[in-house]
Amino acid sequence: MVDIILLRQKLVMLHEYLIDLHDVRENAEITLALFKADKKLRRYVERTLHLAIECCLDIGGHIIADEKFREPQNNKDVFAVLTENHVLAESNLPALQKMAQFRNLLVHDYARLDPEILYTIIKKNLDDITSFVDQVSRKYLSA
Repeated sequence: MVDIILLRQKLVMLHEYLIDLHDVRENAEITLALFKADKKLRRYVERTLHLAIECCLDIGGHIIADEKFREPQNNKDVFAVLTENHVLAESNLPALQKMAQFRNLLVHDYARLDPEILYTIIKKNLDDITSFVDQVSRKYLSA
């Protein structure tokens, strides 16, 4: 059985990270040119996005362990296991697996991180994380 208290705590943290990222996304003053020029802003976004992705993986890992699903082979596989067990919709799997790959880039290849890609993710892909939150919440917190 999933530890609902722990799950709620993790979802609260994830929600806070999403608010921070949405604040950047919705700020009309933050153009691509400004984003490229402002290394502190980029580092803030990189770290906040990294924390949000880690939180998704952590939530997924807790669900997998608590539900005794098969052990994932890597971070991408966390989302596959959740999909196989109907926690997440199959239509979301490719985007979530790309998110796990991007996490590896943030952690291991940060020196080559293209600010334009990061900016695009903030502008267009935060809904992937929001969808993860919604699906996990519906499955485990809607009782």
